[in-house]
Order: sequence, then structure tokens, then C-alpha cells
Amino acid sequence: MRRLWTRILGLGVMAALLLPELAAAAGPKAAPLVIVADTRKFTGWKAWWTNLYNESHILFALLTIVIIPVVGLIFGVIADIVMNWIGLDLKSRELAEH
Repeated sequence: MRRLWTRILGLGVMAALLLPELAAAAGPKAAPLVIVADTRKFTGWKAWWTNLYNESHILFALLTIVIIPVVGLIFGVIADIVMNWIGLDLKSRELAEH
């Protein structure tokens, strides 16, 4: 069994080392890949967000990392308020089974 896991691990390491070679198989004459978002149909905050993506992938990633937890916190608080309003009490934990 140990020999099987050693082979699987070895194949995984070999694949990880050889995958960049497959990506560079086009040769040095290949054009570099440019990743951009199409902003022609967007206005307002959507246009700003796609332009941010086109200008700076790092800033876009950092802003996304900050925004996602903040939005999750806001939705969680709103969900708590709505559940309390409709009568679901999640603050006390009383088991229904006896």
C-alpha cells in the first residue's frame, strides 16, 4: 500500500513539474495572452469594476477579497434581523427532542 501511495505522489509531483512545459509548447513565437473584460455594454459601477479589472488585476483581487466578507456580514445581519422579526429565535438553543 505504501508503494502505491509513493507512486501516486510521484506522478502528482511529476505532473506538477511538467504542466508548465505543456503551456509553453507553442514556442517563443506565440503571442502573449492578454486577459481583458469587455466594457462596451456597461455603465456606472459595472463599468468601473470592469475597468478596474482591466487596469490592475492586483487591485481588483484585493478589493474583491475585502468586499466579499463585508457583503457576507451585511447579509448575515439582515438575515438575523428578518429571522428575529418572523419569530425565529437563534440566540437561545433549546433542543426540541426530549
